[in-house]
Amino acid sequence: MVFSSLIFVCIFLPVVLVLYMICPVKYRNLLLLLASLFFYAWGEPRYILIMLFSTVFDYANGRLLEYFGDRNQPKGKKGILALSVVGNLGILFFFKYSNLLIHSWNQLTESHMAALKIALPIGISFYTFQTMSYTIDVYRGKVKAQHNFIDFAMYVSMFPQLIAGPIVRYQYIENQLSGRVTDAERWVKGMQRFLVGLGKKVIFANQIGLLWNDILQGNFQTLSMAEAWLGAAAFTFQIYFDFSGYSDMAIGLGHMFGFTLPENFEHPYSSKSITEFWRRWHITLSAWFREYVYIPLGGNRKGRQRQIVNLFIVWFLTGLWHGASWNFVLWGIYFFVILLAEKLFLLKEMERWPEILQHVYAVFFITVGWVLFAIEDFSKMGYYLQVMFGMKNPVFNETALYYLQTYGIFLVILAIASSRLPIRLVYRLRKYMLRVETEFAVKKGKKAEFIVYSIYTLVILLVSMGLLISGSYNPFLYFRF
Repeated sequence: MVFSSLIFVCIFLPVVLVLYMICPVKYRNLLLLLASLFFYAWGEPRYILIMLFSTVFDYANGRLLEYFGDRNQPKGKKGILALSVVGNLGILFFFKYSNLLIHSWNQLTESHMAALKIALPIGISFYTFQTMSYTIDVYRGKVKAQHNFIDFAMYVSMFPQLIAGPIVRYQYIENQLSGRVTDAERWVKGMQRFLVGLGKKVIFANQIGLLWNDILQGNFQTLSMAEAWLGAAAFTFQIYFDFSGYSDMAIGLGHMFGFTLPENFEHPYSSKSITEFWRRWHITLSAWFREYVYIPLGGNRKGRQRQIVNLFIVWFLTGLWHGASWNFVLWGIYFFVILLAEKLFLLKEMERWPEILQHVYAVFFITVGWVLFAIEDFSKMGYYLQVMFGMKNPVFNETALYYLQTYGIFLVILAIASSRLPIRLVYRLRKYMLRVETEFAVKKGKKAEFIVYSIYTLVILLVSMGLLISGSYNPFLYFRF
């Protein structure tokens, strides 16, 4: 079950919300836990056992870390932490990377080792990182061990952010597990945020994804340079509106149930450098690697050479985290090289560039990077990149003209929607509506703003429902992560 499905929007979510509202406060975490387990088990019930094992495993590890800490036994604490990290990464490695290693070994040795008949459990990368952050933070003394198993299990399995994030560290949500408030204002705010995310996913990501899918599935031998860049632009917008849309829906759902989840995107395509881009894209993942990998390795405190090694490790792991294919590793190393160049000399040089040139630079390398991310077959990837840079095939053809006529205006809309311009327009409109600063005018302006935004989100809902009912193209890019 995914958020952008009729069964979730029309059945699961309304039923859970009604039950949540009438449920006594002390039983709401249990209700959310049961709803989350049902949500997760909907598509693959057998893999719920893996998530339950991770939950029990790290709940026990947290209690043991507390036990050894109270008795001032540092060796015991280190042993439990090592057990937790090795156990979690072992599970993740087995289910996500076993077949990658088998396939790579077969290619290197020309052997014929059979692949394991296992599927990738949905969301395993997300909930593994969450449970690991919990035990690490208990070990560091940043949070107290959770004694209530229901509360801890609900944190791990909470369906709003289970399958696509944002990655919610336990320290961020600890106090909300037992002390959150659910009221009409938060509920309305959450529903509006959810609908904005649904629109991003269904109206924007799915529709532009058709262009990328057509080009990717087509004949590369007849692909023109213009088509290749149109395809790369299409995927650039698809993955942003897909993933940020799911993050918006998760944050909105969190509000409906009284939680404040961390933001995961901040207009990343408005960046003027790759360094800035990674401060704005998948913010919770970047923060996780910085907190639990980069800083423990020494960060930038042990000299330039050690910093370079630490950066390489982080970006190798960042690429590998995204999927069991070597193109993701290449994608991670690609950004490592650019980020290293920016740290060493490029950022200072870029300060003298016009802002528009800085922005073009960032968008160019981001778009090329998404090609590495999207195409797993290295031979196809290489050919596609050659076409993009004019080394093969014609620059323009009739198919490119057709795509421009069909999707050109839509691409412009997506470019505007992914920028800060809509936010600036909303800010100016709000400022205009509240220009007379009397109490009556402020109340009237806020009411008018609420009505306009409600109509806007209602239109998004109707259009999204129409597209979902029609059975339109509706992939979920982050299932494989």
